Amino acid sequence: MRVFLGPLWSRAPGLGGPADSGGGGGVSVCRQTVSQEHRSPSGGLESQSGENCVQHGRTQKEESDMSWGTELWDQFENLDKHTQWGIDFLERYAKFVKERLDIEQTYAKQLRNLVKKYCPKRSKDEEPRFTSCLSFYSILNELNDYAGQREVVAEDMAHKVYGELMRYSQDLKSERKHHLQEGRKAQQYLDHCWKQMDNSKRKFERECKEAEKSQVTYERLDNDINATKSEVEKAKAQFYLRTHMADESKNEYAAQLQNFNAEQWKHFNNAIPHIFKNLQDMDQRRTVKLGETYRSFAEAERRVIPIISKCLEGMVSAAKAVDERRDSSIVVESFKSGFDPPGDFPFEDFSQNLSRTGSDGTISNTPKGDRDGTPGSRSDPKHPMSRTKNKLWLFGKKPKAPSLEDFSHLPPEQRRKRLQQRIDELSKELQKEMDQRDALNKMKDVYEKNPQMGDPSSLQPKISETICNMEKLRSEIHKNETWLSEVEGKQSSRGDRRHSADNHHHAPQGRESPEGSYTDDTSQEHQTPHRRTSPPQPGHPNPDPHEFDDEFDDDDPLPVIGHCKALYSFDGQNEGTLVMAEDEVLYIIEEDKGDGWTRARKQSGEEGYVPTSYVEITLEKNSKGS
Repeated sequence: MRVFLGPLWSRAPGLGGPADSGGGGGVSVCRQTVSQEHRSPSGGLESQSGENCVQHGRTQKEESDMSWGTELWDQFENLDKHTQWGIDFLERYAKFVKERLDIEQTYAKQLRNLVKKYCPKRSKDEEPRFTSCLSFYSILNELNDYAGQREVVAEDMAHKVYGELMRYSQDLKSERKHHLQEGRKAQQYLDHCWKQMDNSKRKFERECKEAEKSQVTYERLDNDINATKSEVEKAKAQFYLRTHMADESKNEYAAQLQNFNAEQWKHFNNAIPHIFKNLQDMDQRRTVKLGETYRSFAEAERRVIPIISKCLEGMVSAAKAVDERRDSSIVVESFKSGFDPPGDFPFEDFSQNLSRTGSDGTISNTPKGDRDGTPGSRSDPKHPMSRTKNKLWLFGKKPKAPSLEDFSHLPPEQRRKRLQQRIDELSKELQKEMDQRDALNKMKDVYEKNPQMGDPSSLQPKISETICNMEKLRSEIHKNETWLSEVEGKQSSRGDRRHSADNHHHAPQGRESPEGSYTDDTSQEHQTPHRRTSPPQPGHPNPDPHEFDDEFDDDDPLPVIGHCKALYSFDGQNEGTLVMAEDEVLYIIEEDKGDGWTRARKQSGEEGYVPTSYVEITLEKNSKGS
């Protein structure tokens, strides 16, 4: 019996014959297998799910031509690299922002140190008054505010840009790792299905080859007349067994192939598109986040522009506030002494001691004050003229004078300002004490009305102390007001007498003090013999006890230029001063030159210096130099 079955692998359409036995690995082999399945001419085992896969892929492509899941289904490794690059780029931008905000913080810190360096702490007396200084300090304040705005920029960048980027970077790393793990798991499962299908395919191929061999053996024995019937039956049974095993392998292979095609369709149409779509969404969100942080980076700078503009406007306003005329007037106000310019120096005649002939009976034209050896004509080698010139030098360095309570060591104008300043300060303290007294009295009234709140007598010591402080402050204010009135009165009288003094500047120079300028060098005042207007201050003994003895050696007394009435008694303990009783009337023979002393003469003829603030002066018109 001869039966021709033909090649067994022809019964399994799409298997590709024996040439397919060298199949490769990976997804490409799977795709080739699927393509071969669809290209099978017989169509007997053509999978319906494969047709659905193609149709679904075409639909997905129509829906989204730019989807990573459909367009980049085979670019898993490249997408892995791209998403990693995106995270690296985001972190690089975050590093850029960090360095930028560090620059802002350093810039702000240096600006604040600069402001602190050029705006040190000052005492109340050193407060600037010149408009140029005030404008500069205003600019420093504006610059300090500007530095604060730079700190605000750095803070916004740190919280809203850098911090947000670092947190988002960590989230992206976690999400990317999760998506890639899902993709690898799906790929591993698909590879597992492909291996099962490939194993069933190889088994089917082996069974078919064995069946072919058994068929050839059976046909050879069937045609061999020498073969026994048992051999032929045995070969026939072996042939049918191998054929049955090949059919079972065929069915198993077909089932595995159908299962693999279904899983492959799910992989490339469901799993991979879904995973790649998540990666695409993640990458798009990263791009959007970068755009938002770019905008936040600019907004951090733009938000402070209005305040920075105000700072710059403040600097411009400070520059416009500079007033050169005001500064010049402040210089005058600060250094004006109130003294009159010095008068002419006297003529010193050194020929008066020369012997004269009998025929020379004329009287020298030398002023009497010079002949009598008054201070205007004495020449002491210990006190050369150079010292006097240094005393009158306006731009010399003035030594520091001892500070007195009534500021009598200062020029009149400066003394008036300091006294007024002290009066204002004392008035403020007095007002505080008065407010405190009123508050204590109110509290005492409340305690009297409501004894359970407190004992009224407990407040009495504090009230008494406050009243005592008020009395002390009032006394101080009255004393300073008296000194202030004295200074203002002398300044007004000096202005009235200035023209009279100019008209009589040719009077005998020996009786006028040639030095009207002011100096703080008290030691030079005591050592200069020409200085008449500086009697010794109380508590400061004169180092030259003969200085005032020579001043009263004139033969003729000085002319009377007015009279005064003593307001207070004066003991005159220091040498050169005059003792006077209260309400005593004295003659004025020399005005106060700004040092607080007036030269007077008693009716008995005794002369000396009395404090100007202790007397009430009345000057006679046209009496000076008469």
